[in-house]
Amino acid sequence: MSVQFIGMIGHRLSSETLDPAGPIFDKAYITRFAQVHEQAGFDRILVGYWSDQPDGFLVTALAGLAAPRIGFLLAHRPGFVAPTLAARKLATLDHLLDGRLALHVISGGNDGEQRKDGDYLDHDQRYARSDEFLEVVRKVWTEDTPFDHHGTFYQAQNAFSAIKPVQKPHVPVFFGGSSAAALEVAGKHADVFALWGESLEQTRETIQAVRAQAALHGRQVQFSVSFRPIIADTEAAAWAKADAILDTARQRLERAGPVVANKPQSVGAQRLLDTVAQGERVDERLWTGMAALVGGGHNSTALVGTPEQVADALLAYYDLGVTTFLIRGFDPINDAADYGRELIPLTHAKVAARQAQRSA
Repeated sequence: MSVQFIGMIGHRLSSETLDPAGPIFDKAYITRFAQVHEQAGFDRILVGYWSDQPDGFLVTALAGLAAPRIGFLLAHRPGFVAPTLAARKLATLDHLLDGRLALHVISGGNDGEQRKDGDYLDHDQRYARSDEFLEVVRKVWTEDTPFDHHGTFYQAQNAFSAIKPVQKPHVPVFFGGSSAAALEVAGKHADVFALWGESLEQTRETIQAVRAQAALHGRQVQFSVSFRPIIADTEAAAWAKADAILDTARQRLERAGPVVANKPQSVGAQRLLDTVAQGERVDERLWTGMAALVGGGHNSTALVGTPEQVADALLAYYDLGVTTFLIRGFDPINDAADYGRELIPLTHAKVAARQAQRSA
């Protein structure tokens, strides 16, 4: 199976190594960022979700009109928009994008972050709500007649949407989370299960666990893994670049305070810290320096080396069953362009060669 590449865009220039610059909703930056990803050969762009930042629906709409070919992956937290309305909003956005939308459901792994938007459910309750949310959304997307829903978190009578997604049977659903509760929901609903960049062994274990959950429902799930590739012409230069990135990020933290406002609580964050505990370099190319600095707070592990070496490292995850890679850099626009010059084409070529070898 071929691979896909997902990038990630923000609403203004910022990263662990770069202080925020420009207006909070920088239309020119969003437009340029989307176009750079499209030109670099990415298949989709992730638009993230934060409790104190611009609305992702509108960021996606702007970026989608500026870059008319690339797909989009919109992150959404259930609990703040009724599933019937969310389904209509997503279907409408899929029409605006001519069928280029995917949904990334994030149940929330930090109590403080959730409470900023008034959500006081605990961890397992949030995943139970996501389960019910996706059940209702899917029915709104696919049912041809009105239906009633009487659940734990949502009630609806004669629910129906005249607008359905362009894509059939519905918009693809990505799902994230590393807890037992998350894996159960993923088995029922995920088209693609999204992991942070852990060791090969950890990734293998998670893939096996999700597949087992999906099998209980007669389903199959694809897998996506996130990395922050650091590439250079030589391996030594790439590792020196990683050291410089870490030093700059540490200075930024000292100057401006933590990038992650609340201490990470999620199982995914703990799993990244377990990866950190294995050492700064894991499986030869997996670098945990940034993950250690931010306490496992987000997708912060990197693959370090030449484009050829990093492509080989991605191929090792492909061999485990990973068919989507979410890659983003610490210098967002310039790194996205760099990935398009060598890393993305090299990885596609290596995957094609691996497929040919298997079919020979």
